[in-house]
Amino acid sequence: MSSDQHGLDSIDHGILDLLRANGRATLSDIGHEVGLSAPAVKRRIDRLEQHGIITGYTALIDEAKLGRVLEAFTELRFAGDTKVADISAIARGMSEVQTVFTTAGDPDALVHIRVRDVNHLTQVIDRLRRSGTITGTKTLMVLDTWKPEHDG
Repeated sequence: MSSDQHGLDSIDHGILDLLRANGRATLSDIGHEVGLSAPAVKRRIDRLEQHGIITGYTALIDEAKLGRVLEAFTELRFAGDTKVADISAIARGMSEVQTVFTTAGDPDALVHIRVRDVNHLTQVIDRLRRSGTITGTKTLMVLDTWKPEHDG
């Protein structure tokens, strides 16, 4: 069994793949898939958590069922003297913003947004622009999403 640069072996990677696919999988179910007992799986998960490889567990929410049917990405460009920390904080308190990615080069940030409709998107972009440090935006609306399936 080979290990990678973090000391993880194929069983650890299998556990991580299973948790990515279903963070609520039982220790017994995971153990069945990777060939370990539930207590052995627990020890490995505890170790992965202690080493900061597993940083938390989260629920995946169907935003469309909450009325946020439109998904978009907005590129943001900032004045040259804007600090990265200020870019990261640009959308604090805006529930429509899912994630802010700061980037090297142009653009300075990419903002993932979920909203009700185009009018709502316009309002969110206007709020972002009012920060005073944004010099330009470009918005791309998502038509469809594909994600790879994580096989167990």
